[in-house]
Amino acid sequence: MEMINAEIFTLTYGSMVRQLIADHEDVEEVNAQLDKMGFSIGQRLIDEYLAKSKTQRCSDFRETADRIAKVGFKMFLNTTATVANWNAEGTECSLILEDNPLTDFVELPEQLGALKYSNLLCGVIRGALEMVNMDVECAFVRDVLRGDDVYEIRLKLLSSSTEAYPFKDDD
Repeated sequence: MEMINAEIFTLTYGSMVRQLIADHEDVEEVNAQLDKMGFSIGQRLIDEYLAKSKTQRCSDFRETADRIAKVGFKMFLNTTATVANWNAEGTECSLILEDNPLTDFVELPEQLGALKYSNLLCGVIRGALEMVNMDVECAFVRDVLRGDDVYEIRLKLLSSSTEAYPFKDDD
């Protein structure tokens, strides 16, 4: 897979976030725009993931979360995550990242304390999973930029459907 310099990627992402902050006065609107952009990226990125990872269909949400953490993050961000904090039903979990390449060289000023700087990742996950018939909520609950010890993305499966061939063969 073609690789780009991580520092160039990080600085380009930072420039994009900075421009969004300049364009939108409300930090919550910036968060929404990052999520929206990520969602569109995720809808397209899933094709590349499926083509290049050569993985089989996931049998359940646990397997899906594990593939995101171990394969998806490795393919696209050159990092991995740990899947933890499952609920009893197996419909909610956390993806814990100790390293987030998007945040290299970043310090948030106090006035931007509500900014979810890496919210693009949540949108990417939601967009990709929607394309494989999984509706999820995704949000950062811990962020090193806000003083936490790790990055934690919380995933909640809202619904899932299997693909069915919609037509009957009349043979």
